[in-house]
Amino acid sequence: MIILDYSAIAMAAFFARGSSAEEGMLRHFILNSIRMHNVKHREKYGKMVIACDSHSWRKEYYPQYKANRKKGRDTSDVDWNSVFDTFSKVKKELKENFPYYVLNIDNAEADDIIATLIKDTQEFGQHEPVMIISSDKDFIQLHKYKNVEQCYWTPITKKYIAHENPNQYLYEHIFRGDSGDGVPNVLSDDDTFVSDDKRQTPLSKKKIKLWLENINDLESVMKEVEYRNYQRNKKVIDLDSIPNEITESILTEYKNYKISKLQNSKVLNYLVTNRLSNLIECAQEFL
Repeated sequence: MIILDYSAIAMAAFFARGSSAEEGMLRHFILNSIRMHNVKHREKYGKMVIACDSHSWRKEYYPQYKANRKKGRDTSDVDWNSVFDTFSKVKKELKENFPYYVLNIDNAEADDIIATLIKDTQEFGQHEPVMIISSDKDFIQLHKYKNVEQCYWTPITKKYIAHENPNQYLYEHIFRGDSGDGVPNVLSDDDTFVSDDKRQTPLSKKKIKLWLENINDLESVMKEVEYRNYQRNKKVIDLDSIPNEITESILTEYKNYKISKLQNSKVLNYLVTNRLSNLIECAQEFL
């Protein structure tokens, strides 16, 4: 199985074009990236699953989750509404015209879809090989499964992502937080990244080492507020913390997903209709 993080691919396409929001160019770059990964990995890994973001359950648990991204967009000169409209349009076109599993689940992020499908294949399935297509290091924790790999290829970047100790990486990630997702380290307040007058409290390597050495009894070596913040971060970062109702929705959608036998014939018509001349000659590489 190839599982592609749609938002990561789409955003890479946007920045590859010098932050251009032009619809035709964005469509071309998104599709070309998908084609490239399909050609590279389909023989070994098989079918393509495209995991898409929806409104996240994490925002209900932790309202500041990714709030700093909106703050950044609000001060940007980019027409983000136009960019996201194009992303949504291409996502719909992929679902209607390409022979892929395009999964968009209410209240689930692509991370949830990817983690749920991997857990299903590795713990309960046939341990099939899985390739994650994303630059997001959140997925390193899934490398604990021996048949899971991760890479991120663009026309100018070819990178495999790996870590020798995925479990330790996960705990360090929880301790340090994730500034890109608006999650502060465990020494810092919930609203650190959305308040103009706050900064993260520095977190020392010595403290991290102490916590790692006592990972099964953190309450004994953490202050009450530190342990509370650890639980906050673990809930939104640890992909074993996805609510059961979310995982059930993902698996139901995936197992009931139908790909039309006509989908293969639709690809060429779609490329012609959208005047994707550089991709028409390699239409078979999408199949």
